[in-house]
Amino acid sequence: MKVRIKFSKEGALKFIGHLDVMRYFQKLMRRADIPISYSEGFSPHQIMSFAMPLGIGDESVAEYVDIEISEHISSKDAIKKLNDNSVPEIRVLSFREIPDGKATNAMSSITAASYDVRFRDEHKPTFDVESKLSELMSQDSITVIKQSKKSETELDIKPFIYNVEVNDGVVSLLVSCGSVMNIKPELVIKALYDFCGESFDEYYLLIKRTEMFTGDKTALVSLNDIGKDIE
Repeated sequence: MKVRIKFSKEGALKFIGHLDVMRYFQKLMRRADIPISYSEGFSPHQIMSFAMPLGIGDESVAEYVDIEISEHISSKDAIKKLNDNSVPEIRVLSFREIPDGKATNAMSSITAASYDVRFRDEHKPTFDVESKLSELMSQDSITVIKQSKKSETELDIKPFIYNVEVNDGVVSLLVSCGSVMNIKPELVIKALYDFCGESFDEYYLLIKRTEMFTGDKTALVSLNDIGKDIE
């Protein structure tokens, strides 16, 4: 049976990397006595696949890991056992059976993600964020330099920004995410600062991922809405 686990990652553990999160969950499965399946061969390992890695320093209430289990366990019991053996900074939020099939794999199916972006008190913008974001989004294009480990690429990110809202100083973004086009919230906010002629540093921002989605941008579905609770 394939299972999708949704979990949060907050507080001090926002500073641990993706590999550490993977190792943490491998140990958590054993401590919580979850009947996770193992691969075959000379070096068996837990069958476990994480969704899009979270940036170091970012928090999230919508992280996902897909596993396979060899025995029945109810969602209620699994969530309790996992949280009883976890730390407060990582909480399991759901444990749901998902259909078989490659298309439902969390990592390969992600097409969008939502984020809440706050500004540190000592680095609040000197400009009106809501009005300037509206001006920025009214442009025909939003051209930025997207950097990778090997190169820099000039890119128009406007088609990949699906929604922007500002409430009480919090910028809520819905952007393209995944293997095809991954737009980090820092890139959008930097484009805003560049548009305003202001210098920018990623340290200014406090970022929290609020959900991940699959499907077309006109009909997005939360990864948590795929599948069903196990009774």
